[in-house]
Amino acid sequence: MSTVDISALREEYMREALDEADVAPEPMAQFSVWFDEAVQAELPMVNAMSLATAAPHGRPSARIVLLKGADERGFVFYTDYRSRKAQELLANPHAALLFYWIELEREVRIEGTVARTSMEESAAYFASRPLGSRHAALASHQSTVIVDRQALERRYAEIERENPYPECPPTWGGYRLIPDAVEFWQGRRNRLHDRLLYRKAALGGWEIDRLAP
Repeated sequence: MSTVDISALREEYMREALDEADVAPEPMAQFSVWFDEAVQAELPMVNAMSLATAAPHGRPSARIVLLKGADERGFVFYTDYRSRKAQELLANPHAALLFYWIELEREVRIEGTVARTSMEESAAYFASRPLGSRHAALASHQSTVIVDRQALERRYAEIERENPYPECPPTWGGYRLIPDAVEFWQGRRNRLHDRLLYRKAALGGWEIDRLAP
C-alpha cells in the first residue's frame, strides 16, 4: 500500500472560466478551439484520450488511444479489428471518450455511437504511419495471449523480412465516434467548476446546459 495519504492530495483550480456566452454553438467547433489551445500550450500527448467501451453483459473497460481525426463527422481513432475494444464495439456500438488536459485544468467528455471508417480512410492513414508501426500491426493479434516477448519479436522480424512495405490489412482500421453529448469541464476555485453540456436537440442542432459541479 502507498505510504502517501491519498485523501489529503488536493489541487486548487485557478486558471480560466467557461461561460455560455463565449462558447461555439456546436461542440466540434468548441472542441477545435480547446484542442488548438492545448497544442499551442505544448502539452504532452495532447491527442491522448481514454476510450470506454462495454461488453454485451454491461462490463465496462477503458484504455488510452490516440485521436487521429476530428471534424464535423466526429472523432477518429485506429486499432486492430480483432482487439477487445473492437469486439465490444461490434456487440455494443456505443462508447465514451475522455480528454484531460491537466495543465489547462480542462476536461472534455464525449458520448456517442461508433462506426468503422471507410476502407479508403483506413488505408490512407495506415500508409502514413512509420514503417515499424505498419509491421507491428501485422505482427500483433491485439489482445490475444502470447507465449512471451521473444515470440512477438520473432513474428515482427518475419513480417519485416517477408513484407517490407505492407499495405493496410483487413484486420486493422479506423473507427469514428459520432457524438450525441459533449461536456466541457473547466476547473474553478473551491470546486465550483464550470460544466457545459452539449446535447443534440430533437429538431436538430445542439442544446447547451450548465451542470452543477
